[in-house]
Amino acid sequence: MAEVIQINKDTWRIEDGMVRMFLFCGEEKAALIDTGMNVPDAKQIAQGITSLPLVLINTHADPDHISGNSAFDQAYMGAAEEENYRAFGATGKIVPLHNGDIIELGGRPLKIIDLPGHTKGSIAILDEKNRVLVGGDSIQDGNIFMFGPQRNLTTYIQSLKNLSAYDGLFDEVYAMHGSFFVSPSIIPKLIQGAQAILDGKATGTPVDMFGNKVNLYKFDYAGFFYSN
Repeated sequence: MAEVIQINKDTWRIEDGMVRMFLFCGEEKAALIDTGMNVPDAKQIAQGITSLPLVLINTHADPDHISGNSAFDQAYMGAAEEENYRAFGATGKIVPLHNGDIIELGGRPLKIIDLPGHTKGSIAILDEKNRVLVGGDSIQDGNIFMFGPQRNLTTYIQSLKNLSAYDGLFDEVYAMHGSFFVSPSIIPKLIQGAQAILDGKATGTPVDMFGNKVNLYKFDYAGFFYSN
């Protein structure tokens, strides 16, 4: 059973166990950001919160973020994410997003920032009016999945470095896993940790993840599941 928690007068988080989604309301539209892992009624939940016309934005298309997508006629997501989306049998229209695109909710523009690495088409969403960055799975204090065909640790590092162009525009990062929000100060730490893994300077613990033999590299601020 998803838990709905109001953040402020026009923002909610919807907790689905180990993953969450967000509802952002403007003056004219509302945006549901992701649809969770076990929430096929995510659209219905959002419509129970607001009567505004609703759009869906996916930070990426891993299966724990798209459980309620089928209730929507279309989904906005990164242009490079369709392969990942279709790989899990998802149907429906995709509206591709590109770096710098704006989704206007009415007095609340959401800027799209390409953030590939965790998946090819991962995005971040900058709510500059409220000084918030939605970081998807890429920016969090939990364990970040960086193994398998969609993942690229080198690309991930560069994506986080590119966020320096937005320094000073957000005070909090809304994460889909781990703590509800994290400080932007975690970004350089994630870069440092990921680089240490690539450079062979970090020690991982072997674990089994869904039949995959990977290493968990655990730092004091986050972790990475990674396999060379």
